[in-house]
Amino acid sequence: MSSVPVVWSIDNLVAIGGHRVTVVGSPRVVDTPEGKAIEFNGASDGVFVENNPLAGLERFTIEVVFSPAADGGEEQRFVHIEETGTGNRALIELRLLPGAVWCLDTFLRHGDASLTLIDRAMTHRSASWHVAALSFDGQTMAHHVDCVRQGSGAVAFKPLGPGRTSIGVRQNLVSWFKGRVRLMRITPAVVPTADLLRASM
Repeated sequence: MSSVPVVWSIDNLVAIGGHRVTVVGSPRVVDTPEGKAIEFNGASDGVFVENNPLAGLERFTIEVVFSPAADGGEEQRFVHIEETGTGNRALIELRLLPGAVWCLDTFLRHGDASLTLIDRAMTHRSASWHVAALSFDGQTMAHHVDCVRQGSGAVAFKPLGPGRTSIGVRQNLVSWFKGRVRLMRITPAVVPTADLLRASM
């Protein structure tokens, strides 16, 4: 299996990473200092990419460059990758907290095995660019924000089959994200902390 990362520029509403996009609501393509991004309204906007970039991977790192708004909902799922027909999935989420700050919330599930990572004491400013990273090394799940490790734990997650990816909303159309997403990188290995993406490159 290739060890080359897959990079998805989240910069249009037609195809992402060469895969067809299904649009929900009216997300907008906007210009940012680092390039184009998709902006979501937090109530009805999402995009579905007809691909599961984790399919077949025993180890992986998902990185997302995003900027959450200061006035979105409390629970926001901004990346949801799911295997068709099973509910096995990976989620990258945030919890918006008082003071317009947020904490990262990630989740892996395969069959009866699942794990949530969240630390509400590790908060970050809204309305600015950040990188969230979720990794799995075959035994241990971990997550980072802006190259700082914020939690880890063991989970019996197994490689997923084909499926799809939603950006800006959970796949059952709840927990809408308000803000912007600019890029995703999926690496079939655990990326060392020093090599994780930065929000400004």
